[in-house]
Amino acid sequence: MNQFITLAVSEKMSGLLTVDYLKERAEKASKQNFRHIMDQVPDVEPEDYDKL
Repeated sequence: MNQFITLAVSEKMSGLLTVDYLKERAEKASKQNFRHIMDQVPDVEPEDYDKL
């Protein structure tokens, strides 16, 4: 039972820390930098094995 509780608490903490991390990263983001990076991606069809 203790192991189950420990696992549940650690999973919850991991999720909360991930949300905090993503929020922190999002605050540092910029649309201008995103667009600059995306402009460098070639506009080509994906390989057959990589299509959905």
